[in-house]
This record gives sequence, C-alpha cells and structure tokens, in this order.
Amino acid sequence: MNNILKLMRPYQWVKNVFVFIPLFFGGQLTEMDQLLNSIIMFVAFCLAASSIYCFNDIIDVEADRNHYAKRNRPIASGAVSIKQAYVVMFALIAVSIAILWFLLSDVNALMIVVFYWLLQVAYCAILKRQAIIDVTILAFGFVLRIIAGGIAADVTVSKWLVLMTFLLTLFLGFAKRRDDVLLYNKDGKSPRYNTRRYNLTFLNQALTICGSVMLVCYIMYTVSPEVMAKFGSHYIYLTSIYVLLGLLRYIQLTVVDEKSGDPTKMLLHDRFIRLDVLAWLLTFLFLIYK
Repeated sequence: MNNILKLMRPYQWVKNVFVFIPLFFGGQLTEMDQLLNSIIMFVAFCLAASSIYCFNDIIDVEADRNHYAKRNRPIASGAVSIKQAYVVMFALIAVSIAILWFLLSDVNALMIVVFYWLLQVAYCAILKRQAIIDVTILAFGFVLRIIAGGIAADVTVSKWLVLMTFLLTLFLGFAKRRDDVLLYNKDGKSPRYNTRRYNLTFLNQALTICGSVMLVCYIMYTVSPEVMAKFGSHYIYLTSIYVLLGLLRYIQLTVVDEKSGDPTKMLLHDRFIRLDVLAWLLTFLFLIYK
C-alpha cells in the first residue's frame, strides 16, 4: 500500500489548490455550498492527476531507471508491477468521475476533468516529446483547473486570472526543464526525450519573458478599474511587490542554486516563498473579506 501511495504522489496534490482560486477571489469562501462543491472538484482533480502519474511512470519506466532520482519510483524500482499500475490508474479516474457524477452532478465539470485526463494521457504518450508544446500542455492543465473551480464555485473566471495562471505555470515548467538540461550537461544522459531541444540560453530567456509578461499582466490586473471597484481599494497594485519578490526568489533558486527539479517541493520547502505567498494571500483575504 505504501508503494501505491508513492505511485499516486499525494504531495503533488497541492497543485490542485488552483481549483479554489475562483472561489477565493470571487468572495465565495464563506458560502458553504460553493465551498463544498470546490472541495469535491479538488478531490476529483487529485484522483485524476494521480491516475496520470501512474500512466506517466508506466510510459517512462525505462527512462526513470536511468535517472538518479526517478529510479526509486515504485514502477522503476520494481516495487509495483506495470499491471498493478494500470489497475490503480483506471480505478482512480473511475472514482474521480463517479464523485463528480453523483456528488457534483454538473456535466460541464465532468467534461473538463475528462478532457484534462485525456489531454494528459496524450501528453504522456506523445506530446511531451515536443519541446515547448510539452510545457504549454502542462500550463494549460492548470488553466483547466481554474475553469473547473469557477464552475464548481459558480464564479465567472476573469481573463486576467486565466492569463496569469497560464504564464505562471509556463514559467515554472521552463524552470523545471532547465534542471533537465543541467543534468544532461553534467552526465550526457537525457532525462527526457526532448531535452536536446532545450539549452540554458533558451531557457533563461524563456524564464525572463514569461516572468516579465506575467508581472506586467498582474500589474495591469491590479490597476484595472473593475478590479479596484470589485475590491473597494485603490491599493491593490501594492500586492505586485509580493509577486515580484516571489519571481525573483524562484529565479534565484533556479539559476543560482540550481534547485528547479521539482517546483512543488520548492514551493513547499522554501521558507521565503512560503512567507511571500502567505503574505499575499492574507492581504487579499483582508481586502476581500474585511
């Protein structure tokens, strides 16, 4: 059972917190019906994502065995057989669909999760072999989480939220690819099929472009008349400081410390980023729910 849990990667479920973003910014956090629906959507996405992790490890089993860290994954190490992994994979997506069908009873929400799952299957099987497209697909997966969260909370998702989510996760995706290039340059072994289509110069520029555009997009969001009217404050733009500091810290960890291999672990374990995100959230919590 312990190896099955490792295969599901529950620590990665933190990514699905994006589902709650429309609920939070829509001012519906205290509405129990919407909160419950968002929790159901969160659980459904966690199970669907874990199903994809199973499939990904099945597809990548040979490559993982040649990776310094991934060789310890359950399938690559032989602790879980490929047949067992397939059983877990389909069981997880079946439970995810059942939860949405019986508890949420929203066809649109169900279709988004199914589309997300099919897209990620295609990613694992084919699309991740194409440089740039691979990171784009991953970023789009987070956009789907945002849209699904909006449906669950009955909140209209703004264009700003979609753009910033896409740009942020694109930034994180390129940072992770940078770690792959570092490994490739060190021992000559390609962690991914498309690693040779990236290099440090390209990825450093990609990080700069995505980070810069995202910051500009965020500032435009905070100074837009509709946002200031919505939150009843002309000082929303000051939260741009948190975003800037967070981006700079992540770039420092990526370029200086070369620790961009797992964005989730970085976000969970780096104290600076945790405090920065907490301060950003508390600021908006005060502005929205004061």
